[in-house]
This record gives sequence, C-alpha cells and structure tokens, in this order.
Amino acid sequence: MPDGPSGSAGHILSSRWRALRDRFSRDFLRSTLRIGVSARIYHPEPGATGLRSKNLQYLEESIAQWVMSRDVLVFMIPTVNANGLLHPSNITLRHYARHLDGLVLQGGADVSPHTYSETPTRPEWNGDRARDVYELELLHEFVEAGKPVLGVCRGCQLINVAFGGSLYQDVATNVPEAMAHVHTDYDAHRHAIEFPPGSSLARMFPRAGRPIVNSIHHQAVKELGRDIRVEAVSHPDGIVEAIRYQRAKFVMGLQWHPEFHRAGGTDLLDCTPVLDEFLRAARETRL
Repeated sequence: MPDGPSGSAGHILSSRWRALRDRFSRDFLRSTLRIGVSARIYHPEPGATGLRSKNLQYLEESIAQWVMSRDVLVFMIPTVNANGLLHPSNITLRHYARHLDGLVLQGGADVSPHTYSETPTRPEWNGDRARDVYELELLHEFVEAGKPVLGVCRGCQLINVAFGGSLYQDVATNVPEAMAHVHTDYDAHRHAIEFPPGSSLARMFPRAGRPIVNSIHHQAVKELGRDIRVEAVSHPDGIVEAIRYQRAKFVMGLQWHPEFHRAGGTDLLDCTPVLDEFLRAARETRL
C-alpha cells in the first residue's frame, strides 16, 4: 500500500513522467528521419572457419556516424532472399524503400565489369557481382518510390552504371596520364577537385575554389549514364568525382568519402551541405 499522501503523490508523478517520456519517444520516432544504408558484403574465402566461414553484411562505422550527426536514425539494409533454405521471407527491398526516407550507398568492393557489359581485364578486378545485383535493385526501388539516394565512392560508380554508364576498370591502366587516385595512405591520400559552373555542388559551395578531398578509388566513371550530369572533376586530370541523376529530385554520387572529412574542418571539404540537402529531400518526401 502507498505510504500515505506523499507515497500516492510520488506514484502519480512517476506515472505522469512515464507517460510524458513515452509520448516524447513516440513523437521523436514519428518526426525523425529514417535513412537506410546499403550493406557491405563479406564473402567467405575457401577454408575459412568460424564466423569467417559465413556470409557477413556490415557497414563502416564512419558512414553511419556521419549520417547520424544530423540526428537521424540509420538502418543497415540487408540483402533479402525469398527462397532462403533456412529462413525464407516475404520481405523485399521494395518494403525498405517504402518505409525508409532515403538511401545511402556506401563504399566497398569494386563494381563488377560484367554489370556494365564488359569483361574484367584482370582477375583482381572481378568486383562483387552479388552486391551489384542487390544494390541495383535497392537503388531502383528508392528512385521509383521518389526517395533520395546518396552514393559514396562505389555508390557513385553504381549510380552511373545503373543508368547505362560504364567505368574505367583501373584509372592507372586506362588513363595513364591521370594522377594517382588510390594510395597505401588510404584516406590520407588527397587531391583537389573542381565544380563545373551551374552544377548543384557549385551552388552548395560557392566560395570553395578547388577544395581538397580524399581519394580511395582505382575505378572511376567513364561513359556517363542516361541523364547523368557531372558535378565535380579532379584537378588537374579531369577524372569524374561527382555525378547527379537529373530525372529525380536527389540522386547524387560522390567519388570521395565525405564521412572521413571532419565537420567544420578547413583542410578537407566539409560535406555537411551535401548531407543536409540529401536529408532535406528525404524530409520533403514525407509532406
């Protein structure tokens, strides 16, 4: 039994606090954007044991932290398999496109040359065809649903391929006059970029000049896909560094990794304006 009037008051206050907290949680979940991030896929190597003998799907921490820095919820989108032997499911990638507000295609393995109707010129450039198929379906479902898409590195290349474009299988081989776009320094390797006049990136960064970005790619956009516009090129070699699909409100690809750039930093391009425009487009799909 309650310990007198003070005990009753305490229970009432506690109950009201729980109700207020639950209401705040419901309101937060209703108003907060939900952004999906495509999965990186680890394929087990022959002879692997333990966890490494399994197919793994994961995301790189920085990409999630970058998106969450604007106080949105991030969900990794797994591959789906309606014909799975152990756990078949009726969930499809279309369900994710319907219930999430936007899509980020994160970086990772090469896009397979087979995906853009070419043959790999070297065995190590085979890429990840299984991931290509999964992400192409994911991309088209989000575009069809009118949801924004932001591609990073591999994701930029995949957007170009999705609309009929092709890639340089290896920049150093296919464009020998180009500067190095990948290095053992990984994300410490950098170069300058330029924004074409009239591009949306030129509008977002009107005083950027030739900003510096990281460079972690040996493939690059070659022939542009349908309705794809160049948004940035590397300086001075002119390799495509950003693209935008013009028949959607927001479908953009960045060849560099914005999640490795420090917000507010001056040494590398602060890509917060790109993230904000992506999230603004996501919020507008709710209206």
